Amino acid sequence: MCEPERRREEHEPLFHAAWEARVRAMAVLGINERGLFTIDAFRYGIERMPPAAYLRAPYFERWLASLETNLIEGGFLTAAELDERMAWLRQHTDATFPRRADADPARQPDEQPDPSPPPEARFAIGDAVLTRHDHPAGHTRLPRYARRKRGVVERLYGAQTFPDTNAHGLGKQPQPLYSVRFDGRELWGDSAEPRQTVSLDLWQSYLEPASP
Repeated sequence: MCEPERRREEHEPLFHAAWEARVRAMAVLGINERGLFTIDAFRYGIERMPPAAYLRAPYFERWLASLETNLIEGGFLTAAELDERMAWLRQHTDATFPRRADADPARQPDEQPDPSPPPEARFAIGDAVLTRHDHPAGHTRLPRYARRKRGVVERLYGAQTFPDTNAHGLGKQPQPLYSVRFDGRELWGDSAEPRQTVSLDLWQSYLEPASP
């Protein structure tokens, strides 16, 4: 699973309660094993949490919120069914759920052939680029603080799944992915620390050539 793990203190356990491990297992199954939703849809589910709920929720509670959102939107359950089950569990706190012997086998994601090859890399290492100033309504991996900023390509990863389409069920639509280095002053102005730089992984459609 590609979702980065949270930063933990030294000697801090990965899980603080048994339910957190179960939530992570469900997320991994939903993405990698059964193909119920994509990693980008999972990230987008977290992004759509109400701000106050996001800020007060612990790490794996955010994962749980995204699981609920994606399973409901995918038609695997309804909000009413979820509420009904939660009400039942509150009344039966000692309930257990053994694995059914006749459970359906894991469904693998439908791999559709790409309709066309990914575009050729437009930029090379050392090229100066400018990030676009778009404000998409949905998921994007171009941070708001880095829009319309000048940077330098420092690495090319090749064609990679484009999260802006993959999060919305529009396919992988791979395109070249770059590591772009920004001077801290370009991003933060005079408040940047001396000699500070920030490197971001950015897809080709986020970028345009920078004027000399």
